[in-house]
Amino acid sequence: MTEPGSHEFDVVSSETVYSGAILALRLDEVRMPGGRTARREVVEHHGAVAVVARDDRGRIAMIRQYRHPLGRRLLELPAGLLDGGPDERPLDAARRELAEEVDLAAQRWSVLVDLAVSPGFTDEALRVYLAEGLSALPAAEREHEEADLVVEWVSLADAVALALGGEIVNATAAAGVLALAAADATGARLRTVDADWPDQPTDLVARKGS
Repeated sequence: MTEPGSHEFDVVSSETVYSGAILALRLDEVRMPGGRTARREVVEHHGAVAVVARDDRGRIAMIRQYRHPLGRRLLELPAGLLDGGPDERPLDAARRELAEEVDLAAQRWSVLVDLAVSPGFTDEALRVYLAEGLSALPAAEREHEEADLVVEWVSLADAVALALGGEIVNATAAAGVLALAAADATGARLRTVDADWPDQPTDLVARKGS
């Protein structure tokens, strides 16, 4: 038995049991401490980006959007998948989502927080940006659920209260709002847009490109 914290969790075998448009399901047999193996289900997913877009009045652009798995509309941040191919930069995806969902562009960008969405079963990870120096763009054409979304401008203080009160339940939105409040309160220096992102998912993109 190795010392705790030193075991190498080698993958003995791997099988793909499903591959769809936005995710794949992989079954890995992984070597555990003590020599036995255990099966682990891994959902491969695109990475994603989200944007906390703050205007000169300190308000955050949020969207209220229908989410079918929950069967109701949620208050969220502009966000989207990194599904533009292996050469798409996360910052470019964030700019695209800000334009497509809330008709905005931004002059100043920084990395607010990185998230591993649910690391117990999926490699999905998400980078949340802070965007400031906002300007309006022509209205984008939207379809499916996005055709029904509503843009709401919320003060940071109100957004924090909504997160703590259980009104903002989207994990990305809650994390982004609370991270910005913490950064403002502590004066923390945010990372630049080229900061390393070691958990950015690549398996699904590589699968679709092969």
